[in-house]
Amino acid sequence: MPVIYRNTIRSVGSEASSFLTQKMLVTFGDQAPEGLRDFCYALPAATCTGTIKVGDTVLIDGRAFPITAVGEVAQRNLDSLGHVTLVFDGAPDPRLDGALHVAAGDLPSPQQGSTIVIESA
Repeated sequence: MPVIYRNTIRSVGSEASSFLTQKMLVTFGDQAPEGLRDFCYALPAATCTGTIKVGDTVLIDGRAFPITAVGEVAQRNLDSLGHVTLVFDGAPDPRLDGALHVAAGDLPSPQQGSTIVIESA
């Protein structure tokens, strides 16, 4: 499958894993608001080479999570701010405009140096 996005986690906020207990993973680039930095996985600037859509796959360190819903501004935020919220609930409709919902059994355990890839279906 063609890769439309690839990035590597640069750093992990001290509270970033707390969102995982709520089945969410939040990324942000250098423009992360001060109050959110501790809760984010920091990414360097990168943009998508295609449109993110339902049926594509998010891979975190090679573990596949099929995309089930795409929020209205999720790709724009990812491309411009490095910001996206991955929600591991398999929902068919986004509950947040900046979210990608993915199907998941076990949650990932991303760390500094972990890769995030989106493959087109």
